[in-house]
Amino acid sequence: MKLSEFIVLNETEKKKAVMNNAVVLASRTSPGFVIFLFQIENYYVETYCNVEDKTIEEYCILPDTNAIRHYLEGIPIDHLLG
Repeated sequence: MKLSEFIVLNETEKKKAVMNNAVVLASRTSPGFVIFLFQIENYYVETYCNVEDKTIEEYCILPDTNAIRHYLEGIPIDHLLG
């Protein structure tokens, strides 16, 4: 799915697209949320999941690897290097 296609989806369609087309790369926590980082084709999507009711409250599109620098150290790649 291209970025331009993802942007125009409604919330229900975005959830379906992430669940069916994305690869989860990492997660982090923020007060009240677990934030998951997904990759779809050549862009990244963060999903902000409410810890109380388990709903996705926001989708944040990250266009390139500069936007995910704070995740990079937490992504295990040792198995790829050795």
